[in-house]
Amino acid sequence: MAQKENAYPGPYSISKSGLNTLPQRVPYKEPTTPSSALLMGRAKTALLPSSAQASGPGRVVVVEGSSAKPTLPERHFTIDDFEIGRPLGKGKFGNVYLAREKQSQFIVALKVLFKSQMEKEGVEHQLRREIEIQSHLRHPNILRLYNYFHDRRRVYLILEYAPRGELYKELQKSHHFDQQRTATIMEELADALQYCHRKKVIHRDIKPENLLMGLRGELKIADFGWSVHAPSLRRKTMCGTLDYLPPEMIEGRTHDEKVDLWCIGVLCYELLVGNPPFESPSHSETYKRITQVDLKFPPSVPAGAQDLISKLLRHNPAERLPLARVLDHPWVRAHSRRVLPPVHGLAPPN
Repeated sequence: MAQKENAYPGPYSISKSGLNTLPQRVPYKEPTTPSSALLMGRAKTALLPSSAQASGPGRVVVVEGSSAKPTLPERHFTIDDFEIGRPLGKGKFGNVYLAREKQSQFIVALKVLFKSQMEKEGVEHQLRREIEIQSHLRHPNILRLYNYFHDRRRVYLILEYAPRGELYKELQKSHHFDQQRTATIMEELADALQYCHRKKVIHRDIKPENLLMGLRGELKIADFGWSVHAPSLRRKTMCGTLDYLPPEMIEGRTHDEKVDLWCIGVLCYELLVGNPPFESPSHSETYKRITQVDLKFPPSVPAGAQDLISKLLRHNPAERLPLARVLDHPWVRAHSRRVLPPVHGLAPPN
């Protein structure tokens, strides 16, 4: 039986009838961190001073002392519930603002999208998909979509605030990252995508512009507009960014979650070198280099990183290095200095 492009099991399935019929929130229970409980506007819970302990090579676990787990009753927001601060970013369909929820004083990023503009461009399905998928993902390296609401003209997404901003802007300033920074990002990405793939979610648009940084510099995958929840589904849609497109998508073949493996290989190269591996003056030349996997490394790329990238950038998706082996790759293990978030409250809901 053919499945809907953005099918999600159970009560979270979304109607195709337009932005005025956004999915209804269904109450659920989850082990919450104090911050997520604050966002839902219930109670103010103070965090005790953090402590750290080693956990494996180069990994630091940050443990927050509070054991409080407030409940999550339903809350319907309006724009009047927020104090709006400075703009964090601008996009084709609206803007993102720093905001504070008045009752809890919790800081969020409020993404404001204009319905008319999205309907004009025919991208309502991407918004529905983003809400449907991202709101049900619970991982420390995935940006939380806490809630949403809408009025006659706009849709508002209440997002986790990532204080250190876009990875892309930092890469532009630095031109390229060192081994430690890149390996840390690769570990964070592989762990987060492994979680997504277990949930049958394919991101399909991993690139520096869609990666944010939290307070401690930890990675946050954002922008699930191109993602798809695809149990037993193999997509043919052309999407994503040209430099990051895998051969199977350029060639119009079906694809699965292994497109994300290709994307993190391209990303690893770009972080170390400063530009993507198949970048060319023309689109046609870029397409050609991707389909031929015309991969060349400058001398500055260390042998261990070359090995990892080469094992991810394979024309045959089945030959790409699985995420579990990315996490266990000698170069990643030797250089990653991942900072793990609070250990309580991270388990996703069933």
